[in-house]
Amino acid sequence: MAWIQFIFNSTPDAADHLSDLLSECGAGAVTFQDNADQPIYEPEIGTTPLWPATNVVALFDAETDTDGVITLLNSLLAPQTVPNYRIEAVEDKDWVREWMDNFHPMCFGDKLWICPSWHKPPQVDAINIMLDPGLAFGTGTHPTTALCLNWLDQANIQNKVVIDYGCGSGILAIAAALLGAKKVIGIDTDPQALEATQANAVRNGVQIETYLPDDCPDEPCDLLLANILAGPLQSLVPRLAELTKPNADIVLSGILDVQAEAVSHSYQAEFTMHTPVQKDEWIRLTGQRHG
Repeated sequence: MAWIQFIFNSTPDAADHLSDLLSECGAGAVTFQDNADQPIYEPEIGTTPLWPATNVVALFDAETDTDGVITLLNSLLAPQTVPNYRIEAVEDKDWVREWMDNFHPMCFGDKLWICPSWHKPPQVDAINIMLDPGLAFGTGTHPTTALCLNWLDQANIQNKVVIDYGCGSGILAIAAALLGAKKVIGIDTDPQALEATQANAVRNGVQIETYLPDDCPDEPCDLLLANILAGPLQSLVPRLAELTKPNADIVLSGILDVQAEAVSHSYQAEFTMHTPVQKDEWIRLTGQRHG
């Protein structure tokens, strides 16, 4: 099926309303795009901010009467006018296949692989995590996740209790379970992330306990992983210290290089912090709970 897309110049305040109206006009899908190369690295917790210059992209069947769409949109927006826009043809292709072809098995360290379900694991005797890209964050493609997976690949976590704080898709929790952890707990503020973690755990034949932060039992762990963001990491120092045994390891990621010193400093009262490791502009911090 052939498609066209309307691309409107918009703002964060107007984008949601424009999206709703485009859906009323018959758009098959509406998405937002950054129009000024201004990435948002660390939004406030509970918010989903848009870029200062936001494109609203509406997808329509190629047979759509484009003049009719604009006429209807004008009437719905009145007394405001339709913002500047352009119309582009969308290449006709098998988008599902295109999407699947972009994801391949990835190796982290010596023995840890992430494999989408439509690929055969390249090394059947390796530690293979079967994980498809989905709504919850965490498929191994982002440097912050890769930094944590590389650390896990080299660590000895046999028979340890592990907490994955901010578990997302469960990728780190599943890796820990497959690497021999005695017990793995996933914690996230998003119930959808907990559902994704449980579904991925079942797919990989492991058991993971999942909790919202307020429901998590106060059971100290031997290893705590937290791949979230610098701001939450700094505010969570007391809680993460409560959840770790004396001499337990902590692995922190989701930290930009310009934030690393401040985050590391905030943990020094409770942990002995080690030398940071960097991948692109992202940092992994590790430490050990004071005995």
